[in-house]
Amino acid sequence: MKKICLLGLSLFAAASASAVVTLPQFITDNMVMQQNSTMKLPGKAKPGSKVTVKTDWFEKELTAKAGADGVFSIDVPTPAAGGPFTMILSDGDGEPTVLCNLLSGEVWLCSGQSNMEFKVNRDNWGSRLMNSDEIVATSQHPDIRLLKLSHSTSYAPADDANVEFGGWVEANPATMGVSAIGYLFALRMHDELGVPVGIIDSSWGGTVAEAWTPYTPLESVPGFESQLAMLKSNGFDAERINKIYNQQLAQWSESLNKAGRKFDRGVMQTGAEWGKMPLPGIWENSVLPGFDGLVWIQRELELPAEAAGKPLTLEVGVVDDLDDTYFNGVRVGGYENPGQSRVYEVPGNLVKAGKNVITVKIVDFMGEGGVKDGSKMAAAVDGKTYPLNGEWSYCADMALADMPRRPSSPQGPNYPTVLYNAMINPLRVLPLKGVLWYQGCSNVGRAEQYEPLFKTLINSWRATFDNPEMPFYFVQLAGYLPQQHVQPDAGYAHLRNSQAKALELPNTGMAVAIDLGHPTDIHPSNKQEVARRLALIALNRDYGKKDVIYKAPALKSAKADGNKMVLKFDGAVKPSSLAVLGFTLGDGNGKFVYANARMQGDDTIIVSSPLIEKPSVVRYNWANYPGGNLYGPTGLPVAPFATDL
Repeated sequence: MKKICLLGLSLFAAASASAVVTLPQFITDNMVMQQNSTMKLPGKAKPGSKVTVKTDWFEKELTAKAGADGVFSIDVPTPAAGGPFTMILSDGDGEPTVLCNLLSGEVWLCSGQSNMEFKVNRDNWGSRLMNSDEIVATSQHPDIRLLKLSHSTSYAPADDANVEFGGWVEANPATMGVSAIGYLFALRMHDELGVPVGIIDSSWGGTVAEAWTPYTPLESVPGFESQLAMLKSNGFDAERINKIYNQQLAQWSESLNKAGRKFDRGVMQTGAEWGKMPLPGIWENSVLPGFDGLVWIQRELELPAEAAGKPLTLEVGVVDDLDDTYFNGVRVGGYENPGQSRVYEVPGNLVKAGKNVITVKIVDFMGEGGVKDGSKMAAAVDGKTYPLNGEWSYCADMALADMPRRPSSPQGPNYPTVLYNAMINPLRVLPLKGVLWYQGCSNVGRAEQYEPLFKTLINSWRATFDNPEMPFYFVQLAGYLPQQHVQPDAGYAHLRNSQAKALELPNTGMAVAIDLGHPTDIHPSNKQEVARRLALIALNRDYGKKDVIYKAPALKSAKADGNKMVLKFDGAVKPSSLAVLGFTLGDGNGKFVYANARMQGDDTIIVSSPLIEKPSVVRYNWANYPGGNLYGPTGLPVAPFATDL
């Protein structure tokens, strides 16, 4: 079958689908090239052959020689914004390879975890994009092109990446299974600039920053020594690495069992340490806000006499993250997968008439814990189903910090370097305008480490793309978890502070999203505003629109004045209600209280509390889900801050 680029140029004839020259999966028809730059076009051809590249924007024929392995690379200058264009590659042996419908414009790489992966056109872990139906219905924009990378990992840097949709696609209702932030950013940039915009979506929900960071730079960040040594000592070989890990995991499981609570798992437990938990449900939203660690849950299952001795199917729902499940004291299953329902077959010799005891050990390593809302919890035996949803007994055994340290799994997406290797390094041949990043939830609890880690990630990506000043704009974490006014040790607050420290690097920008969160949903639906705030940064910083305001005023000075603190901002700020909310005062010795605040002029706030006579520390919006209400003149929120950090 033949493919024709309908450009009215006789230079470009039809080409065979089985062309000799092959290109990476991310270089396809419909691609957007970064305008006025140089693309290092890699590929494979007949070994030792002369490879030629012809384009309809560059008169000169470009050539390269394929190596003994057939690999070649040609530097291709890209044109000014416009198109469509065509490119023809040939090694002189058979039909040429033809790329059709290419555009030149602005290309942005979108990466991070679930809030960046959050798709336009579908349910996202129980959330859906605000006004998604309307956005999908109006998404026919041929000058906006999308490239979605498939989830993939690698222990060593890869040269090609797996892609969805077969490569680059035009924006339309059928291709909206991409990052909502990425698409909405592209839509705004296209409207503002009037040029083609390409978005590369390379994201994976629930992932940690170290997985997106390359090996050598990561060696300078404390805390990853054992994982990096594991990779290196095993020659970055998957089979050897996984064998060692399975041995380590067995040792960890044994140590966890020894360290955990000792009780008969076939007997319902009582006592003050055992409470009641509604299931299915996330325990952060009910009885254990902010808890990561080991929790036991129990429930009795009453069965009739005719069920005794018969096999039983036990379904305990989507357990987040790891479970060990027992029926009348005998383990019947368990594994780690926060996205999959647990269904176990219980042999008939364990099933008895009357009361049977179900005990589940749940270990939550980050984020939400428990049995996810909407999960099916039931037992089925002898053709009858017995619901298990409702009230369960529970006991919080050990916080994560008190547990034996689990070996990091190299088998998933959260091992150091594996996402960088598979989903970023292959793209290094493509010139980019910049990067949009939304990640951090999975690193909450490690804020001190995140500051150098995030800076290392930014610098290493700039080195990868050979662009030391490449714009890198990121989203500060939105509010999440039940609201508390005074929460000095809030994990999300400290992580936000570490994110903000990246602004010390040149050509970085931060979209503040503190006011866009939800106390029970880690995936807030208003991605339109997140995309808008990122676009404001780019329009001002990269496209000369200096009249565009992209951030609210920031704290300029904070001075103690007797029993109050006087805060001066570098511009006018205004609360969204009559009261000024979100401030806490500290005495410098660890005591914090919720404070009164009032405006004095348009750029000064007086903060005080009768509970602290001599305040020395002030914090604003410092909680997992704070309630501050300060905004700049254009409606952008004031970023959280702490004068003692």
